[in-house]
Amino acid sequence: MAITPYLLYQDVGAALKFLAKAFGLKKTGDLFRAPDGTISHAEMKLGRHGVMMGCPGKEYKNPRQLAQATQMLYIDITDVDKHCARAQKAGAKVIAPIEDTFYGDRRYGAEDPEGHQWYFAQPVKQRRPAKKKKKAKTRRRK
Repeated sequence: MAITPYLLYQDVGAALKFLAKAFGLKKTGDLFRAPDGTISHAEMKLGRHGVMMGCPGKEYKNPRQLAQATQMLYIDITDVDKHCARAQKAGAKVIAPIEDTFYGDRRYGAEDPEGHQWYFAQPVKQRRPAKKKKKAKTRRRK
């Protein structure tokens, strides 16, 4: 089973270029075009995991225009420091600097030009499984 995010963009073509340059995603599959020639659907992958994107039309407002996040993607990668440097060099807006988290990941957050938030992380210490709560014993009345 897989979950594939589908992000909406006003300019899918520009998103394809930015996501490749800043985050290392690679275009896969066919592009679909609207009658006016703009890209209406595309798919990209990072490693073996994909993200689809499309343009719903002129009335669509992206997260930047709405001035609020509408989603966040959290992606495991192997070298978060190198990845962050690449993203910054490509002009990505870093919204959360690189940090080691209490849950064992080293991560950073960046925003694409249309305001979608992307978090990239690498495990730096083994995550402990959550402790199971013991059920309270109850006394039965006689």
